[in-house]
Amino acid sequence: MTETLFYHLEKRSLEEILPGLVEKSRARGWKALIRADTADRADAIDSLLWTYDDQSFLAHAQAGDGEAAGQPVLITVEDGNPNSAEIAFYVGGAAPADWSGMGGLARIVLLFDGRDGAALDMARAAWKEAKGAGHDVTYWKETPSGKFEKQN
Repeated sequence: MTETLFYHLEKRSLEEILPGLVEKSRARGWKALIRADTADRADAIDSLLWTYDDQSFLAHAQAGDGEAAGQPVLITVEDGNPNSAEIAFYVGGAAPADWSGMGGLARIVLLFDGRDGAALDMARAAWKEAKGAGHDVTYWKETPSGKFEKQN
């Protein structure tokens, strides 16, 4: 099944973490899907990916802006994989509606804010659902230095 990584954010924000993870995915030649929980968060991520670095940007679009299938990075609030991404990032409390239907992806990354009790509860429930669907799940926790370490 799909490799599924749970990233527990404790020191840095989603806005500090997400662009680097998307860049690494694109460096692998993967298309990326970013699934946000709300349209407002999708808009904020859209702006972030254009402005997070003065020297570069990540080519991307939001669902509904042009043809989804051709987008290297697609931001959406809807389920599905309209750009045939190899990796899907779930942010802001978003999670797959059906974990058993995620087999077309090489990797799923669920990022959650460890300082938010509701986000922790959502991540725990998503972990159980992903495990129950047979995904290869791993848990990554942010260290005091800001790096992520795989937890056993």
